[in-house]
Amino acid sequence: MLASVSLSDLSWSTPDGTPLFKHLTLAFGCERVGLVGRNGTGKSTLLRLIVGDLQPHAGQIKRSGTLAMAQQDVVKHPDDTVADLFGIQEALAILDRAEAGAADAQDLAEADWTLPARVEAALARCGLSADPKTPLAELSGGQRSRVALAALLFAEPDCLLLDEPTNNLDRSGRKAIIDLVRSWKGAAIIASHDRELLQEMDAIIELTSLGATRYGGNYDVFQAQKAIELQAAKHDLVHAQKVHAETARRAQQAAERKARKDGAGRKARAKGDQPKIVMDAAKARAEASGGAGARLRDAKRQAADDAVFAAQSAVEVLQPVHMDIPGTALPANKQVLHVEGVTGGYDSDHPIIHDVSLTITGPERVCVSGKNGNGKTTLLKLIAGHLQPQSGWVDVMVPFAMLDQHLSLLDPGESLRANFLRLNPSGEDHSAHAALARFGFRADDALRKAGDLSGGERLRAGLACVLGSTPPPKLLILDEPTNHLDLDAIEALEAALEDYDGAVMVVSHDDAFLKSLRPTRVVVL
Repeated sequence: MLASVSLSDLSWSTPDGTPLFKHLTLAFGCERVGLVGRNGTGKSTLLRLIVGDLQPHAGQIKRSGTLAMAQQDVVKHPDDTVADLFGIQEALAILDRAEAGAADAQDLAEADWTLPARVEAALARCGLSADPKTPLAELSGGQRSRVALAALLFAEPDCLLLDEPTNNLDRSGRKAIIDLVRSWKGAAIIASHDRELLQEMDAIIELTSLGATRYGGNYDVFQAQKAIELQAAKHDLVHAQKVHAETARRAQQAAERKARKDGAGRKARAKGDQPKIVMDAAKARAEASGGAGARLRDAKRQAADDAVFAAQSAVEVLQPVHMDIPGTALPANKQVLHVEGVTGGYDSDHPIIHDVSLTITGPERVCVSGKNGNGKTTLLKLIAGHLQPQSGWVDVMVPFAMLDQHLSLLDPGESLRANFLRLNPSGEDHSAHAALARFGFRADDALRKAGDLSGGERLRAGLACVLGSTPPPKLLILDEPTNHLDLDAIEALEAALEDYDGAVMVVSHDDAFLKSLRPTRVVVL
């Protein structure tokens, strides 16, 4: 059955009463649609509303065909298996009894001999091969994500709903998901910041504080249209500001003319040249005319104010986020890092890293690559001193900073200013505000709690705290920096790193991000 979803005049607010969607009207057909937008605009919430996990506070959602959304938390119980996720435990038990010669007539009537092949095919479409009896707890995070999607495919829905399906996946996992979406013939609604995946979309819907806008075509088409809209919005803002200034000038001129006329009337009244009844009538006409004129000027001023506000809002939504990274003046021949024969991990009996040696000199950009579970994050933690090597040694020869994908250096209960001062003990309020302002946190924004920020805002705050120090670090270590970031934040990070003149060591599976970074070397684990 062909799937379709329509949202009519839909409204929904967060538990604290903050409106997230107001009078939202959208339609989805048998197509692949990418949901994009800055963090906090409601992409995941919209998916949950569509699938029925949440109910709208107003409006209607109409659905045709079967819809299914991939589970994010696939391990409900410690002993859950792949078969539990697929919902086929009993069906497999029947096959086991039949193969053991212990099946009764009802078992034989219900036996689905195609089941193993269908499960294997669903797993293969997601780039996996696993025994259905495999405990989910034994799989890596990336493998569990792929198994969850395979279970979704096994159910054969008419419409797939996916929320950041390529997050935490290695290159092979990302390729499997992208190939799957490329070949999908049904409907799909996919919230993602993965630009490579978004290239496979038939349409893009962007959620902003102004509502939802649909763009036909893939991510490149969307990006080109957004650039045109930004230019138009800037033009509209300039025009609105000119009209606002002209309205204010004319209002001032009218007020000055009225003041002169009123002054002349008071002088004539004082002279008593005309009868009082005539003077009173003239005064009444002047007051009525003046009141009407004032109301008209107020209306024009309000209209001009509203036009400027609307134009400014459009520019703010379309304008990319900016991060201003200070220079480090790192010399090209300065040795930054030396790793010699390092072995280590979380379990001394089973180290993940074995005899790794590495040197970084000058402003090199080094990418650490490898499949999920090969120890990329472990290596970064050994270099940063968060783990101690079992053998070998690490020498970091310059000031450095590490940002993991969860921004754990930020205390969620502290304000951004307090976080900055904790991470930079020699700083003061003025330097904290100045550093935060360079990354877009101006005035009272510096007093916001880190725990209240979106993913993109947390990244900017983390960069502000580590790169705003004096002197700034000459080595920046980044672990999956684009995970959980919206598209604007990713592009802002790319622009910031393009200006950064220090050394960079990064773990990332985001090919578009790595292409922008232009690594000088790739270290494969």
